[in-house]
Amino acid sequence: MRMDRAPYRVKLAETEDERLAAQRLRYRVFVEEMGAAASPEQRAARREWDAFDPFFDHLILISDAPVADPLDRVVGVYRLMTRAAARAGRGFYGATEYDLGPIEASPRESVELGRTCVAPEHRGGPAMHLMWNALAEYVLARDIEILFGAASFAGTDPEPYAEALSFLHHRHLAPPELRVRARPARRIEMDRLAPEAIDAERAVRGIPPLIKAYLRLGGVVGDGAWRDDAFNTIDVCLVMDTARMKAQRRAFYERNRSFG
Repeated sequence: MRMDRAPYRVKLAETEDERLAAQRLRYRVFVEEMGAAASPEQRAARREWDAFDPFFDHLILISDAPVADPLDRVVGVYRLMTRAAARAGRGFYGATEYDLGPIEASPRESVELGRTCVAPEHRGGPAMHLMWNALAEYVLARDIEILFGAASFAGTDPEPYAEALSFLHHRHLAPPELRVRARPARRIEMDRLAPEAIDAERAVRGIPPLIKAYLRLGGVVGDGAWRDDAFNTIDVCLVMDTARMKAQRRAFYERNRSFG
């Protein structure tokens, strides 16, 4: 799988150097920019990794712009784990935060999305759109019907996000057959305000762009958020059922199977 549009190339990481470059970008974004915890080894290497990495596919966006260090050439990352890879390895990463029973019990093909990031200097342009196109190709090629994964609010205090979290809970809660639940240890209740107390326009402004993008494609959220102290975030589990997409949203995936 490879797609090109100058000055970018999008592909699945195939070499160790490409995977290390993906981890370098994750370090830049999650540790240096967002304040995630890192071990002394990770700080010395300037890479972010975990024990689940060997079981994920790494979809990477590569820039052709000159760089001093080849590991800085990767400017976008999506970490993707299929159900087969989860069963053959350590399970889904998201199971550490959520009870994924409804998804794990489903006979339908699923993929977990995670560690999504774009280098700061490449945001606001075509980079994320190209990553979405490549994700669409990945999903369609594998007949995947359920996409899920954590998406984050910065910081671990839920009060500034009370309206946004409540809006997600009351307007976009997953149906019972897909309703994963945040585990009790660091669970944050999302229904913090009554529906009538929510200003929808203001609430939407407080939702991070990646979460809004999933919502536009028919995404829904699990029951409860998770306080991720290591990454200094509040995570919500987004679930997207391609069978429930509106016709135009499904067409979005079909139209973007290739560049050009």
